[in-house]
Amino acid sequence: MLNAQRKNAATNRCRAPRPEFIAAVRYLDGKRDIFHVRNADDLADARNLVISELGDIRSLVIAPRH
Repeated sequence: MLNAQRKNAATNRCRAPRPEFIAAVRYLDGKRDIFHVRNADDLADARNLVISELGDIRSLVIAPRH
C-alpha cells in the first residue's frame, strides 16, 4: 500500500511546462508565414525543427513565446 502511494505521488508531480517558440519564416518566393513550435527543447532545437519541416527558406526568426 505504501509503495502505491509513493508511486501515485511521483506521477502526480507537476512538471515544468516545455518552452514554446514562435517562428517567422520567409520563403524563397517571398511569401511569409508564422508557426508556433511546441515540441522543441530550446531555440536551436526549434530552428532545426522548422528547417527540417519546411526545407529551403530565405529567412527564419525564432523567439520564445510568452
